[in-house]
Amino acid sequence: MNLEARKIEFVKEFLKLQSEEAVSRLEKLLRKEKKASEEQLIEPMTEEELNKRIDQSESDFGNNRFKSISELLSKYE
Repeated sequence: MNLEARKIEFVKEFLKLQSEEAVSRLEKLLRKEKKASEEQLIEPMTEEELNKRIDQSESDFGNNRFKSISELLSKYE
């Protein structure tokens, strides 16, 4: 059975559940799996990448290429 067929079967069985506790446990498991999947997609920066960003930010600030907090807030008001 391929993944798509397995997911369809799972959903059919899920819809038959009458226990709120069972649904809650499955929701919790789904959230945990989703979070784990999202965390795998995030790759940490190397120290070199971080230092380059810091250098660029300091350069931007020194050359007045930045927005103040009030400018940013006014954009969203």
